[in-house]
Amino acid sequence: MLKQKTSKGGNIIKSIALIHTVKSVAVSFDERLQSSIDEEVKIYNIWDDFLAINPNEVGEFTIDNRNRLFLDIKNAELAGVDMIVTTCSTLTPVVEMIRPFIKVPVIAIDDEMARLAVTFGQKVLIMATAESTIEPTKSKITKEAKKANVKVDLSTKVCHEAFHAMKVMDMEKHDRLLKEMAKEVKGYDCIVLAQASMAHLEEDIHNICGCPVLSSPDLCIKEVNGLLKTIK
Repeated sequence: MLKQKTSKGGNIIKSIALIHTVKSVAVSFDERLQSSIDEEVKIYNIWDDFLAINPNEVGEFTIDNRNRLFLDIKNAELAGVDMIVTTCSTLTPVVEMIRPFIKVPVIAIDDEMARLAVTFGQKVLIMATAESTIEPTKSKITKEAKKANVKVDLSTKVCHEAFHAMKVMDMEKHDRLLKEMAKEVKGYDCIVLAQASMAHLEEDIHNICGCPVLSSPDLCIKEVNGLLKTIK
């Protein structure tokens, strides 16, 4: 295990490993985290875009992909970090399987978002660009509704063309397509943006649809910040 780094004041600097599958999120989440947390931390980034691309190509998160994610998380643990965060919602169901085998906390990016999504009302819309994100997000929100003893009526909208635009880093087209899709949305108590790559559109979609809109990065960072304070 790596030797723990200390700050100039002699305090131990905690460390976090971020596991990403999307290039734009790998850049933006690191920057957001660094600027938002209340203490100095060391951040390591692991980018494994195969785990986003392959499930959309084959239509499932295969056993090989589960093993691949386990190795990504295990490698992060072996780096001696205090916490691991996965920044892709497609990974969340498998993260929940892997947690018992990892000795440090593992946070999935949509943990806090799913908990909050069931508090606004029964009708919840999940918006996504990647088909592989839909079932994990539905499952996560359904579990949170059961924990909270509330009913949710989940609907979904997927913009595949926006996903392809994001893959080639054409974010202008990505954003335009999603805002056009949002104009068709009416009558929901809450909208969940299923992918971190959509988070920058939270305010725009709220203004278009007129209902609460949730995205995961800032809520996840809030959860990370709270957990950091409990780690000695």
